[in-house]
Amino acid sequence: MREYKLIRSSRRTLALEIGRDLTLTVRAPMKMPLSVIEEFIEKHDKWIEKKLDVMKKREIKSDNLSAAEIAALKMRAKEILPQKVAYFAEIMGLKPSGVKITSAKKRFGSCSGKNSLCFSYELMLYPDEAIDYVVVHELAHIKHRNHSAQFYSLIGKYLPDYKTREKILKSR
Repeated sequence: MREYKLIRSSRRTLALEIGRDLTLTVRAPMKMPLSVIEEFIEKHDKWIEKKLDVMKKREIKSDNLSAAEIAALKMRAKEILPQKVAYFAEIMGLKPSGVKITSAKKRFGSCSGKNSLCFSYELMLYPDEAIDYVVVHELAHIKHRNHSAQFYSLIGKYLPDYKTREKILKSR
């Protein structure tokens, strides 16, 4: 059995999470039996391995960047991302309140409650198709603040091949 950290709360479902330090966290309902939790972990073992592998590769990739390479990626992000946001915002009929470039390691992008979009400079390590997907994904959060069917339908309207693009981000 795999090592994991268990967090019980008033939730109704089980959830798995891999931390930046590559530790497995399981979130579970208060009264769920340990046997059910461990069966869930075993059932998702392939997913856990795949996720760990992707995260290890991503850490290696970003940890090997020099200060000059990071500066160049940030500069490129500041040039490219606001243009891409403007382009897709116009065709999607959405208005973000701002665009920021961050050094986030855990996520490629985010959308604040005030519709400000943030993107990690590390996104510049990926091909254009993947970058476009993250831009459209974050813009879609202006209209849908969740990952519902309507949210993905909106993304699909502008990027019909979004699942392929999303895989590029997950495969590296």
